[in-house]
Amino acid sequence: MNIPYERAIDLLSQVKTWWTTRIIDIRPGVIRIKGMPIETLIGNVSYAQMVWLMLRDDEPTPAQLALLEAALVAAVDHGPQAPSISISRMSVTCGVPLNAAMASAINVLDGVHGGAGEQCLQLYESALAKAVAQPLERALEEALAEFTMAHGKMIPGFGHRFHPVDPRSVRLLALTDDAQQRGVIAGRHAAVGRLIERTLEQRTGRKLPMNIDGATAVIYGELGFEPALARGLFILSRSVGILAHAWEQKQQGGRIKGPLPPALGYTYAGKD
Repeated sequence: MNIPYERAIDLLSQVKTWWTTRIIDIRPGVIRIKGMPIETLIGNVSYAQMVWLMLRDDEPTPAQLALLEAALVAAVDHGPQAPSISISRMSVTCGVPLNAAMASAINVLDGVHGGAGEQCLQLYESALAKAVAQPLERALEEALAEFTMAHGKMIPGFGHRFHPVDPRSVRLLALTDDAQQRGVIAGRHAAVGRLIERTLEQRTGRKLPMNIDGATAVIYGELGFEPALARGLFILSRSVGILAHAWEQKQQGGRIKGPLPPALGYTYAGKD
């Protein structure tokens, strides 16, 4: 089919503008990320720096990068009892390659398992937005009321089914406090998180300490990341654990392993 020259030029222009990106420029022999040649980045920036560079347009300080890296390290793994990790291991015993095992595991990191950090940061941001015109305590009460009406009584980021006190959040909050004292961050999200802890204890009569999701939400919020990126960053972190467990299971072998040993069985609740 012959296409008129003017039409061909128009089609070529449409093709070139179909996808637009400010992230990367690739031409023969050239790869530039945010304007920086890849060869100048390789060997000179850390993985955390690269994550920041890809997601943000501002320049991080070393102290900000240290906080980001701490959050990424903290959420890497939580053992085979974590659904995403167990799925990666079970997938390998079904004969799939590593990429399929990782994809299967990552696909369950949604609202319930994997989304708590995003939801928690949304709650922090809501309280802080309301606190512009009123005291933080009253703003948090309103934010909590709206959150529970929309999502139910469980507050993401607080309490843990396994740890009375999550050792990861203790360390992350210590690093956050240190960063605030040095003027690296403002500490507003940390203040909201701790106020939620006190509020929940007053309401329930028991301690519900901030967990890994609440603590990483504090850090991502203090560093200026959007709530949706809190989940994305968690997935980046947990992917390392998913890969490690899938690879370990591949070395161990095994065939079609389910969630429990067959001898343990399960509970049948149907008709006799």
